[in-house]
Amino acid sequence: MVAAGLALALALSAAPRWTALDPAERDARVEKLSREPLARRLVDVSAGFLGTPYVLSPLGEGTGFDPDPTLRYDAVDCLTFVEETIALALARDEAEVPALLEQVRYRDAPTYAGRNHLMEAEWLPFNEAKGFIRDVTRRYGQKDVVRTQKIISPAAWKVPSAVALELPADRQVTGRFPLWMIPLDKLEARAATIPSGTILLVVREDRSWKVTRVTHLGFVVRHGGVPYLRHANKQPSYRVVDEPLTHFIARNTRYDKWKVEGVTLFEVLPRPEPLVQSARGAP
Repeated sequence: MVAAGLALALALSAAPRWTALDPAERDARVEKLSREPLARRLVDVSAGFLGTPYVLSPLGEGTGFDPDPTLRYDAVDCLTFVEETIALALARDEAEVPALLEQVRYRDAPTYAGRNHLMEAEWLPFNEAKGFIRDVTRRYGQKDVVRTQKIISPAAWKVPSAVALELPADRQVTGRFPLWMIPLDKLEARAATIPSGTILLVVREDRSWKVTRVTHLGFVVRHGGVPYLRHANKQPSYRVVDEPLTHFIARNTRYDKWKVEGVTLFEVLPRPEPLVQSARGAP
């Protein structure tokens, strides 16, 4: 089913792959897309990543603890796929992409410690505060939404998965972080109202020993009115695909080791101004 979704997406989309474009062609495409409505830009930009291989954490700071490149088009994971799509969709030309990507990926300084590592505690609230995204879960979930939260305690930072992040003590965020959520068993009934370009984030059951419960994200897109999730999928495809949302829901319903409780939804907003230039410059 996932393979069929990928084939359909590639057949329906005329968007060139970002990796197939040289710098001048990428610049021309970004400039052309900048004149389109934002929702259309998000769909077209993200289509340029279809088929791109999934690689865990393909971006870094170019040096230091995570020396991976600050920007690349040949590999993504679920988060960097969304981040790069946002940066490309909000840019007026390719020269602006690094600065936009930096603002989305980092809470402040473009360092490993300054990166938005946790979705509920950092990526979502900081990008909301900067004006990049807005929570629309209640808009599309209506009466089905529930209020939930992620509680991060000091003890959660002592488990191996959190220790592996190697964050300094002053960046080990603790507290209560609220989320609006559409329960997974209500999502299919609400899917018809969710527009293309909306960010969908997977929310699992809260576990006190984990520092996050948001484990995946992608964009809702439509083919012939049918909703799909466009995302950097790990297994079984290990690439960016369009997966029918009904299939995605059914697949997530079957997870029993760490139950998926629902999803939260965010829309991408027009670029905030003024745009702060990247401290690193173009990659």
